[in-house]
Order: sequence, then structure tokens, then C-alpha cells
Amino acid sequence: MKKVIIILTMGLVLFVSCSKDDALDTSETINPVTNKQTTGSSSNDLLSDKKFTSMVVEVVYVQGFEPSTTAINNFVSFLNARTYKPNGISIVKRAIPSTGKATFTDKEIVAIEDANRTKFNTSNQIAVWLFFTDGKSINDTSTSVILGTAYRNTSLVIYEQTVQGLSDSPFEPNRSLLETTVISHEFGHILGLTNLGAPLQSNHEDTSHPKHCNVESCLMYWSSETGHGIANMVSGGSAPQLDAQCLADLRANGGK
Repeated sequence: MKKVIIILTMGLVLFVSCSKDDALDTSETINPVTNKQTTGSSSNDLLSDKKFTSMVVEVVYVQGFEPSTTAINNFVSFLNARTYKPNGISIVKRAIPSTGKATFTDKEIVAIEDANRTKFNTSNQIAVWLFFTDGKSINDTSTSVILGTAYRNTSLVIYEQTVQGLSDSPFEPNRSLLETTVISHEFGHILGLTNLGAPLQSNHEDTSHPKHCNVESCLMYWSSETGHGIANMVSGGSAPQLDAQCLADLRANGGK
């Protein structure tokens, strides 16, 4: 059987463009540019309550590719366990039509966000964009696939079509479990892991795979080179957790 390497990526390039403002809530001062910064740069803002006391996650999915309720609930639990948001974390979920494309470049993913995102930072609430697409990454090959990418300070995409193709059949992981792992891993990059905005408290960055943890059991470990990737990490029936060193990095930068 051909082995497929599963890749989780983060984008470090900043693409700044104008969003449609006809759907924005104008009751508070909103500055969309604050949500268009580099990956990891909002680590402290997301982790602590120093500036933002609440968080809203705008979950947008292409019709027919909605993430499981279990995965979203697990994600909220992950956020509550790691961040200080005394005024709460809310989920706003909706579907959008398909673009009809089979593959997407990073710039095309950014364009979809800019055309559809409605939640941006306000004076005391930080906003996150979480998009589930019906296409695949243009960077997929016959031996490697990308499941998700964190590409801005509050933006990430999950290639849900690819996730669905690698789950819920014999010898493949449970879909909700795979979704939970991919979402949490990518959001770990948004939170500044590893050495991506949350300063290292110990030397645990994987030198072979920068911005990932070198602890094999950690959520932020880069395991794709085994040929089994995430399927191996979730084989025990539960999503991998952050190891002690990654947790120390988050706590030192304002998190739990």
C-alpha cells in the first residue's frame, strides 16, 4: 500500500488586503488589519486576558463539508484549557457556497477569507477565522498531503475534503478525532508554538522541522516522515496533547 505523508503547515507570509465591510458589525471600533498579521504574532493576545477578555471563533465551511460537532466541542475545550478569556469563548458557524475549484493556493485561501470573514478584533474581543474547504491544497503530491495551515495571526484553514478522505474507513482514524487533532495542532501555531511567538522556555524545537516540538508524543510534533503521520498519533483513540515543554511556553506568554 502506498504510504501517504500527512503534512500540517503554517504560513508565515503576510497578505494584507481589504475585506468587504457591508457585513461588519459597526457598533464597535473594528480594525481588520489587526487580524492580518504574521502567524504567532498574537500569541499573548490569544492566551491572556490582558487586552482581550473574550474570543469569537468564526467557523465557516463549504456546504457539505461541515466539521463534526464533536471536533468543534473538543476545540472549544482546548481553548478553555489554554487561554484566559473570562468573558467567554463563542462559536459562530455558517456555510458558504463552493467555489467549484478542486485545489487552492495559499493566496486563494486568503482571498476566500477576505471575501467572507465578518468577525474582526474589537476593543475587548479577539476574533479567529477557521475555514473548512471542499478542495485540496495545491501543494499536495502523490505521496504527501496537507491537512491544515495556520497562515495569519488569527486565521487557519482545514482541508476538510482531504481529512474526510483519510478517515472513517477500515484502518483509518475516526473523523472527529482526526479533525480535533488537525484543528488543535494548527491553532497551536496560532498560539505561538513552537518558537513562533511564544518564547521557548527550554530547548525543544525540532531542528529538522522548525516551529514543531521534538517530543514524539506532543500535539506539536512533526511526525509526517514516518509515512503514517497523524494516523499514528491518533491510533490510541484520543487526540495527542501538548507536552510539558509546550505548556510551559504558553504559560510563560500569558496562557494557562
